[in-house]
Amino acid sequence: MKLCVIYSSPNRDGLTAACAAAAAEGARTGGAEVAEVRLNDLAIGSCEACGDGWGTCRTEHECHVEDDFQPLHGQVCTADALILVTPVYWGEMSESAKAFTDRFRRCEATQGESSCMAGKPILAVAAAGGSGGGMITCLLSMERWIQHVRARTWDLLPVNRWSRVYKLEAIRAAAEAMVSEQS
Repeated sequence: MKLCVIYSSPNRDGLTAACAAAAAEGARTGGAEVAEVRLNDLAIGSCEACGDGWGTCRTEHECHVEDDFQPLHGQVCTADALILVTPVYWGEMSESAKAFTDRFRRCEATQGESSCMAGKPILAVAAAGGSGGGMITCLLSMERWIQHVRARTWDLLPVNRWSRVYKLEAIRAAAEAMVSEQS
């Protein structure tokens, strides 16, 4: 099984990175081939809402903006499952996660059940460091994205700095279980 762990945080040693590492470890323990992608290392710009608001994303299911989105879009589409981990900023996904998910949604959601993500399991993690707030609204946004691309919500896990220790274990276990179910 091929699984992609995508995470987005400027902090390489923070809570989000720890959550992504726990997810990757659990997936590997379950037997998956894991690709880890840190969105902040890539150049993925925002959706430009081309033309009349829909460009090639609607007709060709590809984004015409040339940057690191295209190879990552292909990599995610060829994976059997996805784990998406984001820090919580103002009750939402990080800007780099939003840029990727917005463009991905535009390319895949209009395909309906032909979306490359149709039926694939996704584990979503919202990591709230600072105040610890906003996890649930962030997960709601992530869940809507999962529905739009026709994937299957495996689990939605909130974590904050107070729950870090036991939630990292829960993330490991959830990733391992997701892989085991697919095998």
